[in-house]
Amino acid sequence: MVSAVFHNPLGTAEPAVVAPLTIVAGSPAPVRRRVKKPMPPVVASKPQHDLSWLWLGCLPPALGLGLLALVWELVSMGTAAAIPSPKDTLIQAIDLFSDPFYDKGPNDQGIGWNVLSSLKRVAMGFGLAALVGIPVGFAIGRFSFLSRMFNPLISLLRPVSPLAWLPIGLLVFKGANPAAIWTIFICSIWPMIINTAVGVQRVPQDYMNVARVLNLSEWKIVTKILFPAVLPYMLTGVRLAVGTAWLVIVAAEMLTGGVGIGFWVWDEWNNLNVKNIIIAIFVIGLVGLILEYILIKIATAFTFEEVKN
Repeated sequence: MVSAVFHNPLGTAEPAVVAPLTIVAGSPAPVRRRVKKPMPPVVASKPQHDLSWLWLGCLPPALGLGLLALVWELVSMGTAAAIPSPKDTLIQAIDLFSDPFYDKGPNDQGIGWNVLSSLKRVAMGFGLAALVGIPVGFAIGRFSFLSRMFNPLISLLRPVSPLAWLPIGLLVFKGANPAAIWTIFICSIWPMIINTAVGVQRVPQDYMNVARVLNLSEWKIVTKILFPAVLPYMLTGVRLAVGTAWLVIVAAEMLTGGVGIGFWVWDEWNNLNVKNIIIAIFVIGLVGLILEYILIKIATAFTFEEVKN
């Protein structure tokens, strides 16, 4: 007699009641089945907390800011209180930002209004530069004759200091505000022209050959082939142009006056209020950082990387 193993209807093998088997002469020998033992339950291990983001993401910037505060404190102690300490500047900043949008007249407005006025000028000058620079960049990159024609002019005018254009704007427009907008326009147009033209010139020639075979119009070539391929280059030029515009507006407003963060810095210097000047430096840097971050995110969304097998 041999023992038999029965299978559970649910599919899991388990030992059953051993029943005797009678082997009759001439009958085939019974087949022995190997019963798989049930696997032990898998115990999920506890997830380990990954603190690399704290070490790589938070600690280095915190150490950098701490080093800046330490050097700042040492400099303020060694200059006979000519430069205020970080603590005094922080107290002044809290008081300043408690009401950033007060308005007591044309020459006495909160820092919030001054920042918004500067951003408005930057938006106008940058917008005009984009309307002119991007189409010109497409034309220069598309046609070699125009490229040879305008490259010497761009190489000649691009290195000119931004403030050198300000007197020309004052002479032509007879006003401080349009002169500042003109200065932003003429200084932020070059990155958009150059990057857009380079992007058009780097479009694969196979794309243009296909367009020639299909007999596409120039408008379809620009909208269906060139624009999607050139968009990452164009956004890089836009990002560089915005950074240039934000740098230029501060210097232009120092010379033209009115309402703006540059004029506010110069006015605080005339009042010998060094604390507000330092606060304005951090505000200018923070606004520029925010603009840079927004444009980097936009450029990343339209940048496609090739997937390598």
